[in-house]
Amino acid sequence: MLSLAMSMSVQLLFCAVITRFGSSDALVDLEPIRAESPLLRPKVMIAILARNSEHSLPFYLGCIERLDYPKDRIAIWAATDHNTDNTTAMLQEWLSAVESLYHSVRFRTTDDERSSYVDESGPKHWPDSRFTHVMKLKQAALRSARAQWADYILFVDSDNLLTNPEVLTKLIAENRTLVAPMLESRTLYSNFWCGMSMQGYYKRTEEYIPIRNWKRTGCHAVPMIHSTMLLDLRRNSSKALAFYPVHQTYPWALDDIMVFSFSARQAGVQMFVCNREHYGYLPVPLNMQQTLEEEVESFSHTLTEAMLEFPLEPSRYLYNLQKNKDRMAFDEIYLINLERREDRRERMLRSLEVLGIEVTLSDAVDGKALNSSQLQALGIEMLPDYQDPYSGRMLTRGEVGCFLSHYNIWKQVVKQQQQQVLVLEDDVRFELNFKSRLNTIMEDAKRARLNWDLIYVGRKRLQVKRPESWVKGVKNLVNPDYSYWTLGYALSLQGAKKLLDAQPLSKMLPVDEFLPVMFNKHPKKEYMAHFEQRNLLAFSAEPLLLYPTHYTGEPGYISDTETSTIWDDENKATDWDRQLAHKKRNRGDAGPTPTWNRGHGDEL
Repeated sequence: MLSLAMSMSVQLLFCAVITRFGSSDALVDLEPIRAESPLLRPKVMIAILARNSEHSLPFYLGCIERLDYPKDRIAIWAATDHNTDNTTAMLQEWLSAVESLYHSVRFRTTDDERSSYVDESGPKHWPDSRFTHVMKLKQAALRSARAQWADYILFVDSDNLLTNPEVLTKLIAENRTLVAPMLESRTLYSNFWCGMSMQGYYKRTEEYIPIRNWKRTGCHAVPMIHSTMLLDLRRNSSKALAFYPVHQTYPWALDDIMVFSFSARQAGVQMFVCNREHYGYLPVPLNMQQTLEEEVESFSHTLTEAMLEFPLEPSRYLYNLQKNKDRMAFDEIYLINLERREDRRERMLRSLEVLGIEVTLSDAVDGKALNSSQLQALGIEMLPDYQDPYSGRMLTRGEVGCFLSHYNIWKQVVKQQQQQVLVLEDDVRFELNFKSRLNTIMEDAKRARLNWDLIYVGRKRLQVKRPESWVKGVKNLVNPDYSYWTLGYALSLQGAKKLLDAQPLSKMLPVDEFLPVMFNKHPKKEYMAHFEQRNLLAFSAEPLLLYPTHYTGEPGYISDTETSTIWDDENKATDWDRQLAHKKRNRGDAGPTPTWNRGHGDEL
């Protein structure tokens, strides 16, 4: 009876549908079932803690803005206090400008106008009171994220540069409770440890360097991550994590990163560091005796390192105050650049802007565009029997163009009677404190009344069996032996005259071979015999202040001197660097390190 009743009900329903739509064919006209819309991205809070960060905030916030993640799914929590600079006003300006873009914006500051802690001896000193205050701020950010039902909280120190826009998406995809992107610095220092001592401090292990140098890639379990890290608040275990109050069984010295690491350990949460890609940069920490001025210079160097690979720009929502630029101790600073190498030109100009260095662009001679009639008109002849020491080839047109690029500057120096200039090529990376260190060398040389023609700032040392002698009365200056490269050098008016008087165009060899000939340190006596006056007074900074951006065989390495045609045969192409990059030594290889100058770059 029950089945009969159900059957009748179905028939009645069918009849009602037929009556409503007119015929059974009308059922076919019903709209198809619609697909579900995609899920919204997880909600993320970004926690920003800043103190005396006026120098880093424009580029730091620029990186936050460029994260490839929906801004309406991001909440910003920011805090600042104890500043001696314009950090508070700068953060307020930015937060006001971006408030409509993000899901929410919260700003925490204090009316207390004190710029330091009571027991603080300097801006880089961390007494217990400062650690406690920072831990309370981070706990407040964590509490706010939980109250807003955020799925994740991303802590990013205010001097960390997240250059990879996809870093947040990538970290979420790792599906870990607590994960950090591995950040790079000028040393082995990074934002993770692979070992921890019984006292809770850093412990060197064999696992660290292979991870830091990308020999082992992936997402690695480690006992410590810091500076930038992502916490998944959806995980049940995350509820036990805390920066403050300190866990009742905490046994170590007071330190926010050590306290949080211990909290994670007690909660059974494993920390991970991910190095599948390049994610960003951070500066090497300063010691407690150093100053804010040194911190600014350290961050500037971090910024120029990041700019080697990423065209970083400051925040579009902050007024960009132009940094004061000068020519240091020189009448002119020349930057040699090929017109078609716009990428190098823009990178160098951005880096020099950060360093506060004013330059004059000097158009390089494009050797690849030179034809035989032009070479003839310039009176260019190759030095008899010259052969490249690595490949055995003759001079290339790229090398001719490089020589002429420098030669034109030497002529300009003499024409304008410039007493001393700095010459830079466009493929260099600057060492830490480049500007102040070079200024100091030039001041010391002047004070010592050093008679000089040329001072290498960057070069490739070729003679390393014996140490080069130090210059008396001038710190960080040596008498150079046979060297390659013309990355950067200081040149005096007297030096420029000597180089021109040698009439090198009629007996040309690569410019970085010509210079050692002129200071009488070239190993080929037959080359030097063509130049009667070899009295160039040459010196070199030690340690060097410039290095190449890339070496032979590295990704991004391009040589306009090696990859061209033979100087007197425009139909004979050469690509020596690429052909030999993995087979034998090359001119563009990293220089050998003297045995007396090898140091282990520490992770800390």
